[in-house]
Amino acid sequence: MTNKISYTIAFSLLLSVSLKAQQVKLISVSQLESRMKQGKDTTYVVNFWATWCKPCVKELPEFEKFKASVKGKPVKVILISTDSKSKLESGVQPFVKTHQLTGEIYLLNEAPNSYNEKISPDWFGALPGTLIVKNGKKWFHEGAYTYDELATAVKQAD
Repeated sequence: MTNKISYTIAFSLLLSVSLKAQQVKLISVSQLESRMKQGKDTTYVVNFWATWCKPCVKELPEFEKFKASVKGKPVKVILISTDSKSKLESGVQPFVKTHQLTGEIYLLNEAPNSYNEKISPDWFGALPGTLIVKNGKKWFHEGAYTYDELATAVKQAD
């Protein structure tokens, strides 16, 4: 009987953890820059996407796969939605849950088209866009990545 109760409790805890929704927080460009200064020997891979962007939606599983492949290494994948702030609860949060996105996920808390130049002078605003930062050096790619292309780009940043 004790084992049955233990299994029931363990299953309930596991279920409650898996049903917990991934939290999407707001972030500004200056907060992102501060975040990327926290790990001096860490490579940051920051993907900018939107729920309405078909290439973004297609690319996001590639980032999830890449994130899993670098687990335990000094590489951090950060996903940043560029949807409007008003869509956080009605659009972005449900999208993240439906697509089972995990890790650090934010919604960019900046006025539309005011952040491109702050992120990278190479970014003309097209989505998706990916910023790779290693030891203060930045590389920006406008357009979608496959897993292999992303892995290669991160290796080249080393």
